[in-house]
Amino acid sequence: MSAAREYGLDEQYEWPRPPQGGWTADDLDRLPNLPPHTELIDGSLVLMSPQTAFHSRAMRLFEFTLLDQAPDTFDVLREMTVKLDDINRLEPDVLVLRAGADAGPRDTCYRSEDLVLAIEVVSLDSKARDRDVKPRKYAGAGVPHFWRVEEDRGLPVVYVYELDPAAKAYQPTGIYHDKLSLTVPFPIEIDLTAINRRRP
Repeated sequence: MSAAREYGLDEQYEWPRPPQGGWTADDLDRLPNLPPHTELIDGSLVLMSPQTAFHSRAMRLFEFTLLDQAPDTFDVLREMTVKLDDINRLEPDVLVLRAGADAGPRDTCYRSEDLVLAIEVVSLDSKARDRDVKPRKYAGAGVPHFWRVEEDRGLPVVYVYELDPAAKAYQPTGIYHDKLSLTVPFPIEIDLTAINRRRP
């Protein structure tokens, strides 16, 4: 049985075939019919599976809380892609950008130098990417801060990393349960137990 038939697609359906050397970051804006939240890692398309309730609520918690606490020199968004280089365009679950990074309302991605913090909420199918591949990519692109969020009994556990610019690698700075309290990239206090509240 063909994969197209298995997914209820017409027999004539053609899956995107990568060009010689793989896709580029700019191709994501031109390829037709890509599913939402498609990323590009080392020139290969990575498709996302449906989100869990935990994943969605964790994104809401971090987006709303960070928006409330970030100074005017920063902006907070969710699920927007960041072009790290020509063959890597990742989509952090939540991202903190330098204010003024927007080039206009039709932007589809940001530059790595505009990204201050990337937050990835780990899903069952994204463990290897979120724990290994993406931190290396963000660090290599010079993104100063990275948080990895894992689920433990329905609550988020936040693993916080800061970039060592000389090594171009992240160093762990803490693991947070129940409450996250940080001074960088700006003063942050997040009640992690508030994940199921409509307003954190």
